[in-house]
Amino acid sequence: MIQGSMVALVTPMNADNSLDWASLHKLVDWHLEQGTHAIVAVGTTGESATLSVEEHLAVVKKVVDQVNGRIPVIAGTGANSTSEAVELTQAAKDAGVDACLLVTPYYNKPTQEGLFLHHQHIARAVAIPQILYNVPGRTGVDMKTETALRIAKVQNIIGIKEATGDLARAKDLIEQAPKGFAIISGDDATAVELILLGGKGDISVTANVVPRDIATMCELALAGKAQEARAINQRLLALHDAMFVESNPIPVKWAVEQLGLIQSGIRLPLTRLSEQYQPQVSAALKAAK
Repeated sequence: MIQGSMVALVTPMNADNSLDWASLHKLVDWHLEQGTHAIVAVGTTGESATLSVEEHLAVVKKVVDQVNGRIPVIAGTGANSTSEAVELTQAAKDAGVDACLLVTPYYNKPTQEGLFLHHQHIARAVAIPQILYNVPGRTGVDMKTETALRIAKVQNIIGIKEATGDLARAKDLIEQAPKGFAIISGDDATAVELILLGGKGDISVTANVVPRDIATMCELALAGKAQEARAINQRLLALHDAMFVESNPIPVKWAVEQLGLIQSGIRLPLTRLSEQYQPQVSAALKAAK
């Protein structure tokens, strides 16, 4: 089972916004050394919206090849076109990923029935483990609990990244989900509590900056060691908040740049972190040690 700390990896770019392969290699090595349990390549934090299909798949392939089976690799393959999502998911499978993460179709606002049919179609078209991704604040559509549970019964659907931060909803999903269907946090600040409720891990933005802390926190929470897990989370709360002072991945890319792991590249319409927020992110990094 894929569980624990799953970093939503940033995609390194040079100052001219071309892909920075050397920094990507360095990042993957760092996460392997720091104990990250899985890597999510080219999700929201990986700037999937501004990479070409060729770049998207090249990043996925580079990560798969470098990881070489040591930890699971999950590829972001969602799209607001069902046919495009099928193509990306098949290509990611061909590249050797362990699973795919599929965001609910954005902008075109499908109905709940449309969401079910969309994911059912992809799951039937490509025989690879697939994780649903519900983030209504970005997509403009909320996958309701009853819809997620309905999709959970479809073969190849193995879990959901629930990024609303709503622990009552997460609890309902955990209690009603079929055996083997994983509820995974997509909200760093509440991830510990979701795991303690019976969730399986955290697809984490903050893990880009403090991978060992997030990995340890998840391990403790999965073992039911609530006090120790919460203590780590308490120390990281300011950092969790700082990662969203502007749209993700703007703050986290700036933070990883400050660690000397990547260069300053980020693609329009995203921009480098505004100067007014840089002291807050710097202070959060220092507080997290």
